[in-house]
Amino acid sequence: QFAEKFQEVKEAARLARDKAQDKPELTNPALSIASHQVLPSPIISSNGPGEDKLFRSQSADVEISTEKERLKKMLSEGSVSEVQWEAEFFSLQDNNNKLVAALHEANANVDQWKKQLTAYQEETETLRQRVAELESQGTHDSSSDNNKEELSQTLEELELLLKAKDEEIQMLKSQKCGRWEAEGEREETLQKLQ
Repeated sequence: QFAEKFQEVKEAARLARDKAQDKPELTNPALSIASHQVLPSPIISSNGPGEDKLFRSQSADVEISTEKERLKKMLSEGSVSEVQWEAEFFSLQDNNNKLVAALHEANANVDQWKKQLTAYQEETETLRQRVAELESQGTHDSSSDNNKEELSQTLEELELLLKAKDEEIQMLKSQKCGRWEAEGEREETLQKLQ
């Protein structure tokens, strides 16, 4: 709409300038209205010689062309800026979706690992009780010694596994905190964008 209106005003100004060069007065009311909108009426209201009117018309043309160039520049910069903001917005939305998916996956993994940890802790406790029972029985036959060694070795393996899982849970918790911070930054960026 702006471009159409601009073309109309430009055409009216050109016709007014041509008319002003031919005649000292504008007789067409539509042209005088359009020229009043574009020009502050130096062509219509001046009563000076014809050369003065021509000079004023040319300066008005220069003003119109510079204004036109300025408006074109503003429009192109605005559309480029709008495209850049849209691209950034869609990029942020995509990143947000990826972060949300990763967060859900991390939460699911943490829950699964908590269940595994609980199961390992229960198994470890059961094995400790069994080792304690065997030690209290005081049987010194070779089979009980072998069982005791196997149980001790299994207990050590389970404790190492438990320690590794604890470290993994701590690492995931720290990653989850980092994702929450990224989520906060994303929200702040979206608010700035809006």
